Amino acid sequence: MELYSLIDIMDVSKSLHFPHRLPEPRALLILVKPITWFPPIWAYLCGVVSSGVSPWSNWGMVVLGMVLAGPVVCGMSQAANDWCDRHVDAINEPHRPIPSGRVPGRWGLWVALVMSALALGIGALLGPWGFGATVFGVLAAWAYSAEPVRLKRSGIWGPGLVGLCYEGLPWFTGAAVLAAGAPSWPVIIVASLYALGAHGIMTLNDFKALEGDRQTGVNSLPVTLGPERAARVACWVMTLPQLAVIALLLGWDRPWHALAIGALLIGQFWAMRILLSDPKGRAPWYNGTGVLFYVSGMMVAAFALRMTGGSG
Repeated sequence: MELYSLIDIMDVSKSLHFPHRLPEPRALLILVKPITWFPPIWAYLCGVVSSGVSPWSNWGMVVLGMVLAGPVVCGMSQAANDWCDRHVDAINEPHRPIPSGRVPGRWGLWVALVMSALALGIGALLGPWGFGATVFGVLAAWAYSAEPVRLKRSGIWGPGLVGLCYEGLPWFTGAAVLAAGAPSWPVIIVASLYALGAHGIMTLNDFKALEGDRQTGVNSLPVTLGPERAARVACWVMTLPQLAVIALLLGWDRPWHALAIGALLIGQFWAMRILLSDPKGRAPWYNGTGVLFYVSGMMVAAFALRMTGGSG
């Protein structure tokens, strides 16, 4: 490990010995990463739409679920991940709130724990299905980041769990809360397919931590396969579930929705070509372009499911 990495890690360790310092308010906001709240909120809204129930019939649950999926559960998972990754971040991104000392002591841990309790409290207000999904989401967040489980170490299980919790679980929750019961099998299948495809999105997200992951034993796909092969795998993983959704919609007599998702997939193929020309450099660009096509397709599929009578 390089000397600067050792120095950064020593700085993180020293910052833990000053628990009486207060964190910077702006650093706390950065810790819970508001920019990451959009995917689970969007997926929750996809679930609401796909349920076949008017959102206006219970708009309070819609708003509460959005707050739970984004700021609370997703924000908690980001705080937990930053706390558990503080030594990795000292290598990759020493300016982040915890390694920089702007969130000193064990404040990062306490924020994650308090938000975990808050998530469970809010989840209990969403009925048994909403509460069950919240419990799963909280446990999954800690299983991803914390020892001894730390599924983040795996390039297969780590991105898969995040994809499930960012796309599949909120979709299921939104549909279940509005329908006041289990979603129909078409809703579950489509939500699961988009969660599977999100594995590829999460793999691309791992490119930014490539050096730190190598040095700390995190076997992400960019580490184990190399950037070029990992990017190709990610593209296939994003593509195949969408092709399955298109086939299902055609089988369910929703050709126009299938056509729209097909057009969005063609847009992703264009973005993928650019990504593959420089996977490490273009991964952030793809997250702002190709992923937009992907999540747009999710909402198209949700409206198609709504027309089939989403709740079962």
